[in-house]
Amino acid sequence: MVKPRIPETDEGIQDAITVEIFDSFARGMRDRGMNNVKTFLKEGIGGANILEIGPGPGYIGLELLGALPDSMLTGCEISPEMVKIARKNAKDYGFDKRARYVEGNCMQMPFDDVSFDAVFSNGSMHEWEDPVLVFNEIHRVLKPGGVFCVCDMRRDVSAVMIGLAYTLCKPKEIRPGFLTSLHAAYTAEEMREMLDCSALQYGAVKKDVFGLTVSGKKPAQRVSACP
Repeated sequence: MVKPRIPETDEGIQDAITVEIFDSFARGMRDRGMNNVKTFLKEGIGGANILEIGPGPGYIGLELLGALPDSMLTGCEISPEMVKIARKNAKDYGFDKRARYVEGNCMQMPFDDVSFDAVFSNGSMHEWEDPVLVFNEIHRVLKPGGVFCVCDMRRDVSAVMIGLAYTLCKPKEIRPGFLTSLHAAYTAEEMREMLDCSALQYGAVKKDVFGLTVSGKKPAQRVSACP
């Protein structure tokens, strides 16, 4: 039986000390290749202008830029401390001219309609206060034919996988946050229900051994969501 979801936070990581710890964790995940960059490329993330929701310290989007030399990246991040460190990391990558980070809430993003060729997010969906509103925003800012891909953990993962992931969480200070994030994650069934009530109802939900991938291509015609 799947345990009930326990919401974590809708404010992101705000204090500077915790941001530094998370930066160290995210850098380690990047070095292990455990950041879903290959998934985003496989799902078609690319184009002239791409948007990352919840970039945190920025490593995933910056790694994508390395594989997409003709793309410009915008990151929408709720934490001002994360925005600061993402900008620093972009400069360290040499991508400060190709990557910009904007402080904003993904439920009401500060971007014009049909602004982006692709939208992606990794590991932040469980923090969204209202995923349906975020899905509607993704649809709004995507150009017709644009691609989206959202990856996150799933709450009903096996105990074996939880134990393995827990041991990979370094520094160890990040481990309590990993568990609260896992408890806030969604199941594939919950995700399908939310998609069907959003403008991204054309999206597909895929389940793997540890997480969920929600992806799709925006059609040219208008779609209607349930009330």
